[in-house]
Amino acid sequence: MYRVLELNPQLKPFEGDIELRMELYRNTKNRLLSGGGTLKDFANAHHYFGIHHLNGSWVYREWAPSAYQLYLTGDFNGWNQTSHPMKRLDNGVWELVLEGDDALWEGCKVKTVVDVNMTRTEHIPLYARRVVQDPKTTTFTAEVVDNWNPYPWTDGDFKAPQSLYIYEAHVGMAQEEGKVGSYREFADKVLPRVKKSGYNAIQLMAIMEHPYYGSFGYQVANFFAASSWFGKPEDLKYLVDKAHKLGIRVLLDVVHSHAVKNTAEGINMFDGTEWQFFHSGPKGDHPAWGTKCFNYGKDEVLHFLLSNLAFWMTEYHFDGFRFDGITSMLYHDHGLGTSFDNDAKYFSLNTHTEAITYLQLANELIREMNPNAITIAEDMSGMPGMCLPIEDGGIGFDYRLAMGLPDMWIRTVKEQKDEFWDIGKMWGDMCLRRPGENTVAYVESHDQALVGDKTMIFRLADAAMYTDMNKDCHNAVIDRAIALHKMIRLFTLGGGGEAYLNFMGNEFGHPEWIDFPREGNGWSFHYCRRQWSLRDNENLKYQWLGDFDKDMVALTKKHRMFTQRMADLRLLKAPEQTIVFSRKGLLFAFNFHFNRSLTNVLVPVEDAADYELVLSSDDEQYGGQGLVAHMTYSTKEFDGKHYVELYLPARTAIVLKEKKHKKAKKTT
Repeated sequence: MYRVLELNPQLKPFEGDIELRMELYRNTKNRLLSGGGTLKDFANAHHYFGIHHLNGSWVYREWAPSAYQLYLTGDFNGWNQTSHPMKRLDNGVWELVLEGDDALWEGCKVKTVVDVNMTRTEHIPLYARRVVQDPKTTTFTAEVVDNWNPYPWTDGDFKAPQSLYIYEAHVGMAQEEGKVGSYREFADKVLPRVKKSGYNAIQLMAIMEHPYYGSFGYQVANFFAASSWFGKPEDLKYLVDKAHKLGIRVLLDVVHSHAVKNTAEGINMFDGTEWQFFHSGPKGDHPAWGTKCFNYGKDEVLHFLLSNLAFWMTEYHFDGFRFDGITSMLYHDHGLGTSFDNDAKYFSLNTHTEAITYLQLANELIREMNPNAITIAEDMSGMPGMCLPIEDGGIGFDYRLAMGLPDMWIRTVKEQKDEFWDIGKMWGDMCLRRPGENTVAYVESHDQALVGDKTMIFRLADAAMYTDMNKDCHNAVIDRAIALHKMIRLFTLGGGGEAYLNFMGNEFGHPEWIDFPREGNGWSFHYCRRQWSLRDNENLKYQWLGDFDKDMVALTKKHRMFTQRMADLRLLKAPEQTIVFSRKGLLFAFNFHFNRSLTNVLVPVEDAADYELVLSSDDEQYGGQGLVAHMTYSTKEFDGKHYVELYLPARTAIVLKEKKHKKAKKTT
């Protein structure tokens, strides 16, 4: 019996479905590797296809099975569409050999001309490594990247940290100036901030080439091209190399759940058919996103996508991936409007088993290439086994995003008055995770910061942020917002998962939403940047939030908190909105009540010990009142049980650390 069934005995009725999934995975893998070798050997398309400089000549290959004829055109031939026809080989492969080292060159602009069904169209080569937009015509072309000029990597001794504190980032909007930021600006200006704040991984969005900047990178056109919005390929390599020098993992936000419909820029209709990469008919169209859906049942599609993962790991040294849109992949209805309220919905005819097989193969390939790589699934459905090893009947991811947590916080803050917050339910949501499966906890990601929504700090403070964020200004609305912002983030970090994520700027309460330049806002960059100067200004309260976030990350990292999977609940006082839990030697205590401070709170602990206060949201350095003294707390004994006595002011969180064991005093 697979371990997924041992951890989830309620899935026993679906044992046959799980076995069928595993059989499909084994059969597909055996078919792909029928000639021998490993998945790493199989995922080699980027080495064969595309444009390569080889020993005095240039070789260009494409897979276009339904095309009648292919040509290469560009700067090298004065954009003559037909002077350089490609030769058809077996299995729909086309090839062109250009003799001479100078036949093509770095930066030479090219396109592929495709004849099919009495129609001639121009396309970006499928394996193009750089795609640029003409500022005058706004059309896109590919640029040749000369593989004879390898980047001088210096990260050979990089060892990825074991814990995972993720800083989700968008390179283009990471600068304060109203413009599209560059890879090198991010590396030189933002990475040091990430390091100083204590986060040890960056998750980069919008790296795969996308024609529309405002898509946040989620409508990919060219899967092997690093986005030219932010610079050249070597600039991205410089970013990754520098991150590794700072001890920071780099994760790629990979989009294999769908592709942009564009034909001139993207891979759609490259050989004249919609079924080259995608399902034909309505099944190939995503009804909500207006994009194309991959056919994961085709070996050539698996070859393309698996090779894409191998490419980003080898060419750019990415340390893993956050897979976008997993829920859309897993179900034929893309999970739209489906309430996953019983296990049968995970094992129905609606389940896209071929997509599950692809994800299993992807995870296996990534481990083959780098055993220390990290994979994260964005799945809102809660598919069982998502983050269990494949041999356990799982899909093979390391983590899933705890997508219910930000939704819980939004409902709590938006729909309930403070005095009605249900602490028990909040704690239940923190603990709501699949047994044996790791999750990434977070209060808000980029999803919660988009225009039309609000960041957590803006939900709490709203318009008062515009006028009352000076440290010498006293405003009850801002006081509440700052107190709860600190508590909510500490509560989520301490109790919510086995890793933690923050979207850039949210750690110091970046105001307002994200709105990309568009016609509706006059193509303005005002809301598409990060105002780092707010964090740096010693006269503003943003500094308090940033300092608290930095210290809570440092404390939990120092104690390797994530090595204990679940926190232990010590005390829950629902009427007082107070909760205390312990994790890896740290005792977290929260009083969410808006005006009731508690004295003589007895918290049961396992052993007689001394505790010291190591973090308090009420410290003056974080904008608090300094009501909680930094002192040693000794356990007391009642009826053979040990307790720590606490003072918890209203809207305050504290963390205690066990100092040393001692014999507790008996109290009568």
